[in-house]
Amino acid sequence: MKDYDPSKQLSSDEWLDLEESERISLVRIFHEALDDDLPEDAIEMHTMFHVIVENQLAEKVELIPETITKLTRQGLDRHEAIHAIAAIVSEDIFDLWKGNKKEFSPKQYRRKLENITAKRWRKGQY
Repeated sequence: MKDYDPSKQLSSDEWLDLEESERISLVRIFHEALDDDLPEDAIEMHTMFHVIVENQLAEKVELIPETITKLTRQGLDRHEAIHAIAAIVSEDIFDLWKGNKKEFSPKQYRRKLENITAKRWRKGQY
């Protein structure tokens, strides 16, 4: 794999054959080319959450592929769908980091994935 484009479905085997550092580099290069003027720490976090979601997709983690499919059928492009799932992941991670939660809850994560819709994502309700 030479390039990363979040609007296109990746080959799971090709993605998983890459070292984690290569995945991070590909995603970062893509986002730096967008010239969104994100601060260094923001692009780093953005990249990491993309990689987390792409890893979950490639590993076929329960409900992740189905959620991407659902969101794209509802009108989000694949990149936006990745952002929607990444928002759920980041919210859970930040809650753990802030001490608002004691542990990650797979059950709660599944529920959030089941409940997310394109309409809710666009309204900021995920």
